[in-house]
Amino acid sequence: METIKNNPIIKKLGFNRIILFIILLLMYGVFSVIIPGFASKARLMSILNYVYFLGFLALGVTFVIATGGIDFSIGPVMFCCALMAGYSLNTFGMPVIVSLLLTIAIGVCFGCFNGFLVAFVGVPPFIVSMATMNIAKGLGSVFTKTQSVSWPQSNDPSGNGWFRNLVKVNGIPTGLIALAIAAIVLYIVMNNTRAGRFILCLGSNKEAVRLSGVDVRKWQMLAYVICGTMAGIAAIFFVSAYTTVQPGLGDTYNNEAIASCVMGGTSMGGGLASIGGTLIGVFVISLLQEGIMAMRMTKEVQMIITGLIVIVFVYADVSARRRRN
Repeated sequence: METIKNNPIIKKLGFNRIILFIILLLMYGVFSVIIPGFASKARLMSILNYVYFLGFLALGVTFVIATGGIDFSIGPVMFCCALMAGYSLNTFGMPVIVSLLLTIAIGVCFGCFNGFLVAFVGVPPFIVSMATMNIAKGLGSVFTKTQSVSWPQSNDPSGNGWFRNLVKVNGIPTGLIALAIAAIVLYIVMNNTRAGRFILCLGSNKEAVRLSGVDVRKWQMLAYVICGTMAGIAAIFFVSAYTTVQPGLGDTYNNEAIASCVMGGTSMGGGLASIGGTLIGVFVISLLQEGIMAMRMTKEVQMIITGLIVIVFVYADVSARRRRN
């Protein structure tokens, strides 16, 4: 096994990522065999619709976890962005492009809020994210008067449904292209820029970075701003793939996004992150969600399985750290 792991090609691709990709293929094969019609184009498109918004959420929270922090507010923040911007679109007659930009802006504001409290005030990330989760839920509900918000359909007579081309154009999954571009950009930021190096160093040894003269607060806050921005973009792809957004929801997606990161090789202790691994993890979670639905199991079953997956991969991460130490 060690010989395989030390192979230059395997080391370059990442042994854990290769194993996770094999698991993804095996899962798809098993579901295709035991569930009639699972390999159909319609089912594949349903999986991809889930991948789009969950992928942006997971990519964003990867930066926060890399610093050794956590953010449980990303799901509700995504819904809050979609609710407030959608309500403004429907009630105030705001142009679609402005509403989409507002969606991202709200996400950025939440990211700045979380980052400021964690980096500059010193509130523990767990407390901040739990508080922000409730704030996002409440703000979205109050702003929309606890009503659901529907974004324009693709066949809307006014032409306001053009934004749905972000996920699919004539059967072409454009959302997959957008997600890939975002992943490439964030990979470069994480691995080839000063900001990414400092973010990873914060997770490895924050005090050592601080003593070396680096303003750790700035880079720690940047990780949360990136996370909030990606939550806003995720909201755009959520409303592009689906129609209605309901207030008070979004909690489930926190666990799924974090599970995708951990499965992909991002360490919960910080200092180690994998953008490519996170994407593979997103596909695994999305495929699992679709498979459970196809087998007519409840959402609660998926929550149980996701929770168990997180425990298994966190245990594997802790064990690996012990061996390295």
